[in-house]
Amino acid sequence: MIEEGSRRGKTVAERRQIFMDMRAQNFDEIRLSAYRTACKLRFVQRRCNLHLVDVWNMIEAFRDNGLNTLEHHTEISVSRLETILSSIYYQLNKRLPTTHQINPEQSISLLLNFMVAAGDCDGQGRLTVLSVKSILATMCGGKIVDKLRYIFSQISDTHGAMTVAKFDSLLLEVLKLPTAVFEGPSFGYHDHHARACFPQQKKIMLNLFLDTLLADPPPQCLVWLPLMHRLANVENVFHPVPCSYCGADSMMGFRYCCQQCHNYQLCQDCFWRGHANRSHSNQHQMKEHSSWKSPVKKFGQAISKSLGCVPSREPAHPIFPEQPERTLDLANLVPPRPPINMNDATVFPSGAPTPTKSALDSPSRLDEEHKLIARYAARLAAESGNPERPAGDFNFDTNRQQRQLIAELENKNREILQEIQRLRVEHEQASHPTPEKAQQNPTLLAELRLLRQRKDELEQRMSALQESRRELMVQLEGLMKLLKDEEQKQAAQAAGSPQTSPSHGVGRPIPMPVRSAGSTPTHQPQDSLTGVGGDVQEAFAQGARRNLRNDLLVAADSITNTMSSLVKELHSVDDGAEEEEERLQNGKDRGRATGQRQMVSL
Repeated sequence: MIEEGSRRGKTVAERRQIFMDMRAQNFDEIRLSAYRTACKLRFVQRRCNLHLVDVWNMIEAFRDNGLNTLEHHTEISVSRLETILSSIYYQLNKRLPTTHQINPEQSISLLLNFMVAAGDCDGQGRLTVLSVKSILATMCGGKIVDKLRYIFSQISDTHGAMTVAKFDSLLLEVLKLPTAVFEGPSFGYHDHHARACFPQQKKIMLNLFLDTLLADPPPQCLVWLPLMHRLANVENVFHPVPCSYCGADSMMGFRYCCQQCHNYQLCQDCFWRGHANRSHSNQHQMKEHSSWKSPVKKFGQAISKSLGCVPSREPAHPIFPEQPERTLDLANLVPPRPPINMNDATVFPSGAPTPTKSALDSPSRLDEEHKLIARYAARLAAESGNPERPAGDFNFDTNRQQRQLIAELENKNREILQEIQRLRVEHEQASHPTPEKAQQNPTLLAELRLLRQRKDELEQRMSALQESRRELMVQLEGLMKLLKDEEQKQAAQAAGSPQTSPSHGVGRPIPMPVRSAGSTPTHQPQDSLTGVGGDVQEAFAQGARRNLRNDLLVAADSITNTMSSLVKELHSVDDGAEEEEERLQNGKDRGRATGQRQMVSL
């Protein structure tokens, strides 16, 4: 008994989980009931991963689970509903890529509890087929036009006209969704809703049905339905403008612009909750924008509209034929479906027999299908012997060729998948080399290690030479200062003495010194002293008047030559490393060839 109580408490907690998560989003702060309802249902849709299931996949799931053969008032149990939801979500996981897989168990539990809370008002653990189809077709993903077309197919007669009584039953089931998210006072069901949606004394066909529900505004009881799809379409729309209330740099979703206040724009969260500041009031008229257009584009559209270049607005939906398409009559080919065995069906208080999961999946039903297939094949064989039968009705050769083509394509697909797997494994092996490959040739690795050490030593020696060159430049700078001071003293003495010869004037050109053969003739003195003080360069630019200057020039050139020879030695070390690798490889090849010749001689 304790276990039953704990299990019952766990079930109640699971049923309340999605509603607790919805309350945590603070949707009740939204002051507009239509937006509040649409936001809540959109949250449930995303929480249950129903936005990933297209409406056409949902219709296919209905057919796979046999719902299209059942009447709308037929009741199904919760276990059968869980089977239907399991097939929907497991098929969804097969269509999704491996990186976007969902948790089907969690989604099934959340959606099952929500549907039971919404559709099972009596608490009997049963839902009607119309309730299941209405809730799933409304909450799944896809275009709203496709959803409304499917809903119309469920409430129309054989002539393609809507039945008011069926539409009233549909409204009763669809409006259970707002009631389930605590919006019943605003969008609850009333008897007059079906008559208020469409004009009286008029035949409702598909195009009129779509025009009415997709109008602006739509019927008051279903105003949240197109708004929920608009919310889904603008969730990722970016507006690069700031919000005038919260100060956000940009907006996502809807953007609202005041028609009275200049350049006053609000994000959807601030507008829905009634926030306003400055001279703006909630009574002002606001315009809703679902996209962003630059001022240049707006100006171009205004000019095109004024010149009459804007094309006419497209209709909200394509125009469909009034008469429904005729289905193929296969009564002459396929025998009628045998009646369901009442022993395998469960009769609910409504009086309609409903096949349970065991009846649909029982071996007796499979045997009946096999008998039907055998009977159909026997009829085809009997008709093939009849000469009155046209020869082109059933082309078995074409079917055989198609089956062979399908088998060949499957084999090719299997080979391609194997090749992709092999290439993926090779790529992973190439991107992650093993330690054995790196240790195949220890001799070569040792030689390369020695060469790297030699290179490091030469680089250290080069840095030491650069440091000594820098110290020598500092000494040259000091010597140049001494020479300059000495020249200034001699000039002062010459100016004070009248016996000084005028031939020693400053404007007299001084011949450049002759460079020795051992120095590099292509380098000028100032080029070899790049980076030293200005006094050294100025003194060398004026020319050498004493032998000391020539000695300094020779010393600077020798330093430059030493640096160039060191760079050449570094390059020769790199070339020697490459030659050493080639020589090791050639030695291995010659050793292998010699070993083979010795083996042959033995």
